[in-house]
Amino acid sequence: MKKVLLAVAFTLTATFSFAQGKTNTKASLQLIRNATIVLEYAGHKILVDPMLSPKGTIESWGGVERNPTVELKMPVSDITNNLDLVMVTHSHADHFDEAASKALPKTIALMYQPSDKDFFAKEGFTNATAVEDNHTWKNLNIHRVAAQHGTGEVLKMMGKTSGYVLQAKNLPTVYVVGDAIWTEEIKKTIKTYKPDYIIVNSGGAVMKGFEQTPILMEEEQTMALIRESGKAKVIAVHMNALDHCRTTRASLRKKADELKISPKKLLIPQDGETIVL
Repeated sequence: MKKVLLAVAFTLTATFSFAQGKTNTKASLQLIRNATIVLEYAGHKILVDPMLSPKGTIESWGGVERNPTVELKMPVSDITNNLDLVMVTHSHADHFDEAASKALPKTIALMYQPSDKDFFAKEGFTNATAVEDNHTWKNLNIHRVAAQHGTGEVLKMMGKTSGYVLQAKNLPTVYVVGDAIWTEEIKKTIKTYKPDYIIVNSGGAVMKGFEQTPILMEEEQTMALIRESGKAKVIAVHMNALDHCRTTRASLRKKADELKISPKKLLIPQDGETIVL
């Protein structure tokens, strides 16, 4: 009888270990809208840059129409249910809005850049961590890297923003660039971490009155990133949802086609679409 019980226990342990390993070797990305994504990664559901407001409830930033310009494709509860972690690149309303603050439990594990400490304290999140550089959370390695949200006077207006590199055992390395223009620093980050996937905000956004100064990568800058991306697949988001974004999915694909960049190299998901990593 003892031998039978031991055999059963061993079998259950092996099965559990296999299931755990199997779960942790699967990863996916779902584009929710704009820069809001859900990563299933290392057994965790991770929400990045939640903008959860209904269509037209936020002011216009480009003088065209109120934001966001499209509705969510799913209920907010589908996005927030069973979350393990929230990661925020910066606290602009198109990356963390009032609707997100209300929808998320104040005890959720949340990570942010140090310059947003006062913002998240004011919002009442009690399990929030400022990521200075490298940070370990459970079975994840998280590296925060600075991003440049424009140039000159516009950069002063935009303030600080960040990106994150996520790594876990037996999983692809994922680089979430955040709101940024193409810089040598991003090129260095790609060379340092050699990501398997790069998530880039390619909306080509500009602020009203500063139309010649992009605050996000547009078609040309996204192509420059692709040229330096190595083995990585590039996933372009932050398009077709805000009134100050000039680059669209169609214009980005057109530029990629002109340069013979394959859809397997540059992935441009629709809202609600899931990509297996």
